[in-house]
Amino acid sequence: MKTLYLMRHAKSSWDFDDLNDQERPLNNRGRDDAPHMGQALANRNITLDLLVSSPAVRALSTATLVAKEINYPHDQIEVVERIYGAEVPDLLDIVRHLPDSASSVLLVGHNNTLTDFVNLLSPNQMPELPTAAIVCLKFNTEQWSELDRANAEFYFYDYPKNN
Repeated sequence: MKTLYLMRHAKSSWDFDDLNDQERPLNNRGRDDAPHMGQALANRNITLDLLVSSPAVRALSTATLVAKEINYPHDQIEVVERIYGAEVPDLLDIVRHLPDSASSVLLVGHNNTLTDFVNLLSPNQMPELPTAAIVCLKFNTEQWSELDRANAEFYFYDYPKNN
């Protein structure tokens, strides 16, 4: 069984005109929502074998704040450059090449691609994911390369305003 948590980065700031898109930080709400969602995962007793994130500041900050709440070592967050700017086939390729030794993985990325990716894999169609939303899918397989909607089970969907 493989468990995949897909998380949209928390709310980012548009206050810095001199920063490029990858450098945009979280805003105040994002800095509150990310640990809140990490705590929501901790309340479910979720442990991760691997946490992967886009290199964008807002995504990596989200991943770091979530990691702290679930006691995942922040220095073991794997930054995957391809997540930033990825299209759905890119995310599918990234996930299908995860190490099979990892059974439980959280991927922190960006919309609209992340919502489209969730809807590719999930048997339940999802609305556009709000910032800091998390979708959990479980797959009846031992290999990430076999990930498919046909072996997927929708487990949960959570977001900050839900709590």
